Amino acid sequence: MTYDFDRVVERRGTDSNKWGKFPADVLPLWVADMDFPSPEPVVRALRERVEHGFFGYGAEQPEFFEVIVDRLHKRFGWRVSPEAIVHLPGVIPGFNLACRAFASAGDGLLLATPMYPPILRAPDNCGLSREEVELIRDADGRYAIDFDAFRAAIRERTRLFLLCSPHNPVGRVWTRQELAQLGQICLERGLVIVADEIHCDLVYSDHQHVPMASLSPELERRTITLMAPSKTFNLPGLKSSIAIIPDGAMRARFVAGQLDLVKAVNVLGYTATLAAYRDGQPWLDELLRYLEANRDFVADYVKAHLPGISATRPEGTYLAWVDCREARLPNDDPHTFFLERARVALNDGAAFGKPGRGFARLNFGCPRSLLTEGLDRMRRSLAAA
Repeated sequence: MTYDFDRVVERRGTDSNKWGKFPADVLPLWVADMDFPSPEPVVRALRERVEHGFFGYGAEQPEFFEVIVDRLHKRFGWRVSPEAIVHLPGVIPGFNLACRAFASAGDGLLLATPMYPPILRAPDNCGLSREEVELIRDADGRYAIDFDAFRAAIRERTRLFLLCSPHNPVGRVWTRQELAQLGQICLERGLVIVADEIHCDLVYSDHQHVPMASLSPELERRTITLMAPSKTFNLPGLKSSIAIIPDGAMRARFVAGQLDLVKAVNVLGYTATLAAYRDGQPWLDELLRYLEANRDFVADYVKAHLPGISATRPEGTYLAWVDCREARLPNDDPHTFFLERARVALNDGAAFGKPGRGFARLNFGCPRSLLTEGLDRMRRSLAAA
């Protein structure tokens, strides 16, 4: 089956946060919400579930866990038991739960910045100290880990490391060697690893996502892995994710932290998750080809037409991390400049931590015509500045 990712669907006036946050003349290329309809098998499963007409308390069936176990094995070579899987209403609740379950007030949470803003907020949410290590940015714009700095950033009361893999916003897909070195340091220092792997299915040619917990039995026992269909299949509004916690004692502690606050996923989120993971792979295969072409289009366009701006090709995610520092924009604030002058909404790089100042994050998960229009607007605004 061929899917038409070039088709533009009008989303204004449809309770879309992406398209409703800014005035109607602004083209939104910001929040991680793709402008593609979700896969037809997911839509069909949701329609059938709604037509059933009953929305009582849900009960997860064995097939749900079997589908996830099979997917983890086929895609990543990682064998887990069905009992290791905990269904949650979101990855963000998942890493906040982990922080509360495995650290106490005043303990430290280690992050590698720049970093996805909700992860940056997690320490304050949970009364923890935010301990940061900056990623190294090479001359070509590619980011790497400073392992000596990582080790030095771990304090006496550091309890957890929150890994973003693939990394949002810089787009790195960490190699097996990089993850093994990070994992070894965490094991030596007794840290729990919370791995936000929500973009694990959005990885491009010549790269392979490796779940941190799959590297060794020792790391598996110390890692909480968080995944979701939300970014992959464009289902963020249905609030469904999974935590994979193979160690029984850790899983019991995590589940106890849920209390009566963060429990069941709604029945439509359950239906969509099962359908996406079971039947959505053909759609995803074609999506990845389209996104990779969009990724390359952004990098080439920026290099050719946006003076003072650079954008490397992300190895994963559909988010370009755009360096605008040499463009000398007012207040080193590309978000405000492009919003006001180009009527294009990008994510403010400063929201990703101090290393993000002068950067913007651009979502290229949209039809090529919208992406071209946004970049053309940005080009004209720079020429007129």
